[in-house]
Amino acid sequence: MANTLNLNQDYPNIAASLELFERAKEIMPPVTQTMAKGPGQYSLGAAPIYLKRGKGSRVWDVDGNEYLDWNAAIGPLSLGYCWPAVDQAILNQLADGITFSLMHELEYLVAERLHQIIPNAESIRISKSGADVCSAAVRIARAHTGRNKILCCGYHGWHDWYISITSRAKGIPNSIAELTNTFDYNNIESLKSSLDSTVAAVILEPFVFDPPAEGYLHEVARLCKENGTLLIFDEMWSGFRLALGGAQEYFGIKPDLAVYSKAVANGMPIAFLTGRRDVMEHFNSDVFFFTTFGGEALSLAATMATLDELERLNVPADLAAKGKTLMDGYNALCESLGMQHLTKCKGFPCRTTVVLEAAVGNALEVKAYFQQEMIRRGVLWQGNHNMMAAHSLEDIEYTLKAYAAVLPLIKEAVEKGDVSSRLRGKPLEAVFRKVDNFNMKPKS
Repeated sequence: MANTLNLNQDYPNIAASLELFERAKEIMPPVTQTMAKGPGQYSLGAAPIYLKRGKGSRVWDVDGNEYLDWNAAIGPLSLGYCWPAVDQAILNQLADGITFSLMHELEYLVAERLHQIIPNAESIRISKSGADVCSAAVRIARAHTGRNKILCCGYHGWHDWYISITSRAKGIPNSIAELTNTFDYNNIESLKSSLDSTVAAVILEPFVFDPPAEGYLHEVARLCKENGTLLIFDEMWSGFRLALGGAQEYFGIKPDLAVYSKAVANGMPIAFLTGRRDVMEHFNSDVFFFTTFGGEALSLAATMATLDELERLNVPADLAAKGKTLMDGYNALCESLGMQHLTKCKGFPCRTTVVLEAAVGNALEVKAYFQQEMIRRGVLWQGNHNMMAAHSLEDIEYTLKAYAAVLPLIKEAVEKGDVSSRLRGKPLEAVFRKVDNFNMKPKS
């Protein structure tokens, strides 16, 4: 019988997942289309590999096991799985058509809505993925400034201009890498040492988990303006979660350009570039950025419905309140168990992460054991809490009970030094952004 949510249950039977995985390896290396969803980020042999369906805050794998999901499809689900209002909007549009031979009215209606919500959205472009709009922002910044160099701080997708400076740059000419450098987050001197008259744009995630230091983002904006460099906010994670208008609304900073994708359409594929009209005007003539599916209507309908729900339910405030309850609850458990030196939960309440400190030893083994035991209790766990409106107070209470059961096991395994012997599957692989040279200072 497949597992349901239960704090004291057997490890799930994942035979169907493993069988599918073996077949997939033969024809589609490296199997996953999204690195963060792949088996390297889940303990192979202990964790499910393929999901079948979702509803609200729950998912079911191909073996029929039920899990409470804190990953939110790695970000795109701001409301929850199969959210009725969004699904109905998609069905209504499906009855009229998906993509058309001329522009669809939703292209303008969605842009008009974003113009009203996002502070810097004097002009809007629509595409299908975050990498697309990041690259479009870089291209338009180069066109507007007449400069070529880009400074970045964060993860910005798979396109050449960014991936050229990482550990997975094979296939990209070295000349591309010479045009991109990196700087350290929350280190204003790192940015100052890199900023010169050749820099077209600075692109950064306003935050990942650590909050910006007092005045940091405002100083970044000031330095960029002073240098004639465009500031680009990568708001894939902060947009529509931290505030409806994203980090630029929350922190009171209007970047020259901003990019969005996750959270805006509750799982449908769509992305937006917003920015100053004088910069975006280059798309009218000398900068090319067009795609067949940019005006695909199902995703546009989902965007309108998601924005309605985000506003109606004041979702950013809801995520903040519930996320704080979960984060504070985790940290209180750690304190009560004397585990502050081993682990803590940090981040903005809408998106927090469980940190394993150096004292745990082999963090990838410990995380695999932690994940294994959370999955046993019906929590699909990757270390992050990506909050959705569908997450209830009961979900939080259940998760904290699971943590209360698992944290003593972690403490015991670390203190005895026998973590590896407790693993039913393989240790996790290092997260990509932790093994590349992301956030290293540029060459002098």
